[in-house]
Amino acid sequence: MPNSAVIWDWASFAARWLHVITAIAWIGSSFYFIALDLGLRKAADLPEGAHGEEWQVHGGGFYHIRKYLVAPAALPEHLTWFKWESYWTWVSGFALLCIVYYGHADLYLIDQSVWAAESWQAIAVSLGSLALGWTVYTLACRSPLAKSPTLLMVLLYAALVALAWGFTQIFTGRAAFLHLGAITATIMSANVFMVIIPNQKVVVADLKAGRTPDAKYGAIAKLRSTHNNYLTLPVLFLMLSNHYPLAFATEYNWIIASLVFLMGVTIRHFFNSMHARKGQPWWTWGLTAALFLAIVWLSTAGPKSVPEDAAEAVMGPAAMQFASSDHFEEVTYAVMGRCSMCHAEEPAWDGIVAAPKGVLLETEAQIASHAREIYLQAGLSHAMPPANVSYMEPVERQLIVTWYEDGRRGAVQ
Repeated sequence: MPNSAVIWDWASFAARWLHVITAIAWIGSSFYFIALDLGLRKAADLPEGAHGEEWQVHGGGFYHIRKYLVAPAALPEHLTWFKWESYWTWVSGFALLCIVYYGHADLYLIDQSVWAAESWQAIAVSLGSLALGWTVYTLACRSPLAKSPTLLMVLLYAALVALAWGFTQIFTGRAAFLHLGAITATIMSANVFMVIIPNQKVVVADLKAGRTPDAKYGAIAKLRSTHNNYLTLPVLFLMLSNHYPLAFATEYNWIIASLVFLMGVTIRHFFNSMHARKGQPWWTWGLTAALFLAIVWLSTAGPKSVPEDAAEAVMGPAAMQFASSDHFEEVTYAVMGRCSMCHAEEPAWDGIVAAPKGVLLETEAQIASHAREIYLQAGLSHAMPPANVSYMEPVERQLIVTWYEDGRRGAVQ
């Protein structure tokens, strides 16, 4: 029977797989409808109430699509609702947040050198930030600011910059980026669940009752849909960033995150302009490249160094159990000899400029704190060292397995 570490890791994989699949479906439909909406053309034979039409070809067939700003004169018998891909992207993402960051808060969520919090405190702040982020955003969208979309976007961007800085003051850099992405994704999915779909249902209900639908519901939904359009690319960057410590584990990580949102705007502006047949503003790619180069430069400012006493402080009760278990001295010797040339504040391996995933394995405290990852990556599997470049022996891998499993049994007892 697999132990809890194996089950937990497979649960993470399953949730991540579902998250990626549903996100592809959601982003694909979102990009498609934005492009479709911007590319609509007027035609002489448009029915009453129709705003525009588009002819498309795909898969060997032709499609004739018409859009009604409010609603057609009569409700069709069949309507396809695009909503479930959004809902399941958020549900699977939240499940992944629980499995990875809440299930291992002492390792992935809490940075003891920044905030010496208990796991429940960090989780409470995490959950509260998701709720608060949506509340502040939706209140802003319902305020008079909605009449000035550009000003609203600027103020919302300022709020995101403040969040980026704030999260780095309480969480690990990896968790800070993840939470900035999670808040943004929550806003996007809540836009669909609490605004766009309900507004469409109001229109449908009016049609069924024989009433003339109010155009304001479509306008409100359009504003939220536009926000989602510009937020998609930054969310993808933030979700992928946990694999790249040069993004999340450097001194100016919060500025990097802030610039990513600007890149999302410049890239989407190009495609939105092109799809609307307003030209191809190539200057946006030059600006995007400049922003990316600025991010690269900021990442070389140097990773945050963790004071030695802080590195020791992260060794909670679970880590202490592994540090005091049998074979720890031998495992420490093996890990330092086979892994620490890359997993170090200043990696010695050519081509590695920052510790992979920000994991440091230079001290006993760090090794004990990452016991589960060492067990899964270098004990049960041969994922680390990559291609076994440091020649970890089978006996060393077995030693890691024995050490971890003995430590787990000790923790249970």
